[in-house]
Amino acid sequence: MSVTSGAKRKEGGVGEFIRLLVHAGIIALVIRTFLFQPFNIPSGSMKATLLVGDYLFVSKYSYGYSHYSLPLSPNLFSGRIGAFSKPDRGDIVVFRLPKDDSTDYIKRVIGLPGDSIQMIDGILNINGKAVPRERIEDFIDEDEGRRSTRVRRWKETLPNGVSYTTLDLPYNLQADNTEVYRVPADNYFMMGDNRHNSTDSRFPQVGYVPFENIVGRAQLIFFSVYEGERAWEIWRWPFSVRWSRLFSIVR
Repeated sequence: MSVTSGAKRKEGGVGEFIRLLVHAGIIALVIRTFLFQPFNIPSGSMKATLLVGDYLFVSKYSYGYSHYSLPLSPNLFSGRIGAFSKPDRGDIVVFRLPKDDSTDYIKRVIGLPGDSIQMIDGILNINGKAVPRERIEDFIDEDEGRRSTRVRRWKETLPNGVSYTTLDLPYNLQADNTEVYRVPADNYFMMGDNRHNSTDSRFPQVGYVPFENIVGRAQLIFFSVYEGERAWEIWRWPFSVRWSRLFSIVR
C-alpha cells in the first residue's frame, strides 16, 4: 500500500496553482489580443458620450488586426489581417496616435477616405453639406468637486443616419472655422464629441489616422467612477460609482 507524504501533496498543490495561473494568463492574453481589451477614459474630449472615469471594452476583431493589436505592438507585419469590415461614420474607436504610436486616443469617426471635412461657424460640413443638428437639453457637467455646470448640447446626425450628441461652449474657437480637410486613401478623420475640448484630426498633433493605427471599436462601459475617484477604492463604491452607466452600450 503506497502512502503520499504531506510534503508531496503540498508540492503538487503549489504546482497545480502555478499551472492554473499560467493557463489563466494565456486565456487572458488571447482574449486581450483577439477579442476585447479594457480601456479607461482619462479626459473629457468625448463628453457627454464618454465621461472621465468610464472603463470600457474595445472589440479587437471589429476591423481585423494590425500589429497594434498585439501586446507591446511588435512590428511583425504591416496593414491589417482579417479586415472584413471597415470603420463607418459614427463609430467610436481607439487608435494609436500617428505622431506617437505609444499613445492611445479615443474619438468618433467623422470622415472616411475621400471625404472633405470642414467646420464652418461651429457646424460640421461633410462633402460640402452641413450636417444637420438640433438643440436638445443642456448637459449637466459634474466636475471633480461635484459642482454642476450647464453646457449646450446638440443632436447631430451624419449622412449614414447615425445620431449622437455633441457639446458646445457658447463662443467660437479656432476649430469652429477650419480649412477643408481632404481625407487621404486608407485614412480616417476623427473628432471628439466635446467639440471645444478635443484634440483631434482638426489639429496637427493628431491629423488623419491610418487604418492600420486603429486598435478597435468601443463597445461597452463595464465600470464607471466619478472624476477624481479611484476605481480600486472599493470602500468608496457606494458613493463613487456611477451605477447608471454600468454595462451601457457605447453609441
